[in-house]
Amino acid sequence: MLGVLVIGLAIGSLYAAAALAYNVMYSTSKVLSITTGHIFMVSSVAGAFLIGDLGLPKVVGLLGAIAVAIVFGILTELIAIRRILARSQEHLWLLSTLALATIVQQAVGLWWGTEPRAFPRLLEQDYTAGVWDQKYWLVIGSVVLVALALDCFYRYTLFGKVFLAVAEDPFAARARGIATDRIRAFSYGIAGLLGGLVGFAAGQLTFAYFAVGLTLTLYGFIALAAGGLGSNLGAIVGGLALGLLSTFATYFFGGEYQQTIAVGLLMAFLLIKPEGLFGSKQVRHV
Repeated sequence: MLGVLVIGLAIGSLYAAAALAYNVMYSTSKVLSITTGHIFMVSSVAGAFLIGDLGLPKVVGLLGAIAVAIVFGILTELIAIRRILARSQEHLWLLSTLALATIVQQAVGLWWGTEPRAFPRLLEQDYTAGVWDQKYWLVIGSVVLVALALDCFYRYTLFGKVFLAVAEDPFAARARGIATDRIRAFSYGIAGLLGGLVGFAAGQLTFAYFAVGLTLTLYGFIALAAGGLGSNLGAIVGGLALGLLSTFATYFFGGEYQQTIAVGLLMAFLLIKPEGLFGSKQVRHV
């Protein structure tokens, strides 16, 4: 039972990280990008390629994986978001980000292969470590690190306060001379940094697999909906709850019920508490 709990916490931490990435990008663009989970995917694949195939040092692999994820995040804003928002406030970004996510996933599949490939071990540790295995605790530790870093960034840095200003009212921020387009692109870069670090740390758990991005996109969104859009605390709570529920459902009832539990959780919150546990109600002005 302890093993199931640790696995649930590790998987839930990964879902929480995807929800945090959603929040970071949404704060400045009001866009829920379909490419969110793919940031984690390109990081794990890049890390496995640099360390496993090219034999580069692990630190170089980490930096390379983060760099690839940051570039992908910024390109998402430039290619799939910026022109859409400049021309329309409709939800056409749903199609543009879906198209970009599909292109990237298929391109990685053609280059890397469509079968899951093992991610190199990052620490010297025996495979019989059980619940203390690094593939669980590296994920949990990296998510704790990025959550604390995000909180400190928003609370104690001037640039973080600029982010909050753009998130609160982009039109007023633009009137005060803030380059909102640059801030939005920077937020997608931060999401890339977050996804790059966690995706690399989670590589041993998820394997370097071209299709894992779509799974994280879906489960990250469910965690975000459960916790509350815009709340980082909600993203963490929602991710952990989803991970634990899915893992225990698999343990007691079988893996075929995992998606049923996840989608059921989403439907329950949409029907009972649409704003999520920690989200604020949206007031429509008429």
